[in-house]
Amino acid sequence: MAKAKHTAKHTIGWIGTGRMGFQLATRLLEAGHKVAVYNRTRAKAQPLAKLGATLVDSPAALADRDIVFTIVGQDPDFIAVTTGPGGVLTRKDAAPKILIDISTVSDDVSLGVRAAAAKRGCDLLAAPISGNPKVVKAGKGSVVVSGPKAAYDAARPYLATFGRGVAYVGGKEQARLVKICHNVMLGVVAECLAEVSVLASAHGIPRHAFLAFFNDSVMGSEFTRYKSPAYVNLDFAATFTPPLLRKDLELGLTAARKRDVPMPVTALVREILTTMIGNGYKDQDFATFIMFLAKGAGLKLKPENVAVDDGLSAADAKKGRTKAA
Repeated sequence: MAKAKHTAKHTIGWIGTGRMGFQLATRLLEAGHKVAVYNRTRAKAQPLAKLGATLVDSPAALADRDIVFTIVGQDPDFIAVTTGPGGVLTRKDAAPKILIDISTVSDDVSLGVRAAAAKRGCDLLAAPISGNPKVVKAGKGSVVVSGPKAAYDAARPYLATFGRGVAYVGGKEQARLVKICHNVMLGVVAECLAEVSVLASAHGIPRHAFLAFFNDSVMGSEFTRYKSPAYVNLDFAATFTPPLLRKDLELGLTAARKRDVPMPVTALVREILTTMIGNGYKDQDFATFIMFLAKGAGLKLKPENVAVDDGLSAADAKKGRTKAA
């Protein structure tokens, strides 16, 4: 990736180098920014040192950075790296000016950390991202942000390195709900796409042929296109696991109950995920929807071993368009 031009002068810290965090930190480093990185398992962050990252031994070691990003799994993890022992907000002599959280966490936890940050003179931005690591690598991520507007204006050049769009939606926790709505839709569409793919297979139609038609129709999308290789070739290397997807659907259902919004389809997909998890579908990608549903239909699916374009090639990313599958 060509290095982006930038004029930003802030020092940057990064907490969390799981699959998504690693790719996002890589984009910052490849854009020419200097980044200090912490990850609970240091070995997972080690490859970033080859790109120029400085590795540190605790979140607190990043407290003297101007801007610190966090991307962790769940509510307890976010609390741990911010206000927990050794957290980035716990040093008496330093605190970042801006804390940017990319995780998908609950409003209540976010509000608590926001209040703790404010006491240290630190602004919290919620900045969840649409897309998985492969999407981000292709430059097709999309960022939604909420929090103090001045902090957003200062952080926007860094957020812009993550993909092709940054949207500001308000001064508090609005971005959290936007991302939850997004992931609810993701889960529902993925489950439905698996259903119709199994239906086609049950009638002897090759999945690659069905999905090529589907993706070129008005019903197709970038999401259905980049999930198609997994459904065709049964490659379930994890980008987002069923337990993580269930967590986001539960966050959506909790938000719905607060405003009496009925979400019957979301509730059903949450129960399907719960049954999947109980049957051992835990560590692979959530595209294993297709295997679970095929099992229910008495089908034994096999990889079709067909090259399927996921629409995320580097050339496409530069051109800003998606190829046909």
